[in-house]
Amino acid sequence: MAVRLSLNGEAREFPSPLTVEGLLRHLALDSQKVAVERNLSIVPRSTYGEVGLAEGDRLEIVHFIGGGNDIAAPAATAIDKPFVIAGRLFRSRLIIGTGKYKSYAENAAALEASGAEIVTVALRRVNVMDSGAPRLVDHIDPKKYVYLPNTAGCFTAEDALRTLRLAREAGGWNLVKLEVLGDRKTLYPDMIETLRATEILVREDFQVMVYCNDDPLMAKRLEEMGAAAIMPLAAPIGSGLGMQSQVNIRLIVEEAKVPVIVDAGIGTASDAAIAMELGCDGVISNTAIAEAKNPVMMARAMKLAVEAGRLAYLSGRMPKRRYADPSSPLAGLI
Repeated sequence: MAVRLSLNGEAREFPSPLTVEGLLRHLALDSQKVAVERNLSIVPRSTYGEVGLAEGDRLEIVHFIGGGNDIAAPAATAIDKPFVIAGRLFRSRLIIGTGKYKSYAENAAALEASGAEIVTVALRRVNVMDSGAPRLVDHIDPKKYVYLPNTAGCFTAEDALRTLRLAREAGGWNLVKLEVLGDRKTLYPDMIETLRATEILVREDFQVMVYCNDDPLMAKRLEEMGAAAIMPLAAPIGSGLGMQSQVNIRLIVEEAKVPVIVDAGIGTASDAAIAMELGCDGVISNTAIAEAKNPVMMARAMKLAVEAGRLAYLSGRMPKRRYADPSSPLAGLI
């Protein structure tokens, strides 16, 4: 004799008499890994051997599956390229500044929390009337961290050149950050003066990391002139507006053979993560950390955001779609 059942929506015949346990055994299913519903009622696992099946019974047998539409072949592990600037390897892809902090001690604590190995520093006149005034080097050891002299506040190539020549004399630093500003309102780079200063600095054996606009053609020109790193702005300096130029920065990243480090406009950790997800090699953050209510906590957040963004970039994000696409297959629903 045979008994006709509806099994997961399909009519099938099985030898009779038949219990739930016998059915599972016939189907080669492990009773510990499935759940059984008979005529819209759950069958307790402890009763599988006692519940007999009758003609016309409707059964659903379900189990857990992965919440995805396809089983993809394992992807090859992405190998990250090292973060190398001017021949020097760095572990951290975050660079922080030394301006706007309440004190040098707070700056030092934020630096420690950030994990950064490079700090940007400005050159200013010594206060000869107060030789005992606090100094940055007393809190941030230039033997432990890489000082990156910059030309913040310079509006001509001549001023920038003079500043960096003095910086090299003061500390022996060849690795420098060049920024030549166009006007005081936007603090956008004057790219004509920037190109001119870059050419001279490279000729004088400086290793130049260059603050620039988000123009892919200008970025390529700077690289061809010998820039050690390209540093496009995300938004105006100190604005905290975040990544306003994602398309252009992605184009710069795709073409560059030197590190691309987003400089200016980062406002919070998510901005840093977005920059890294675009494929940037690093991020500079100063105001976002220094003006946070808790700079040390924000520095830690920036560290984690840069790391997470880099991992996301390496892992390869899912494609964007115009409409919904279910995570779990619709086939096999009860």
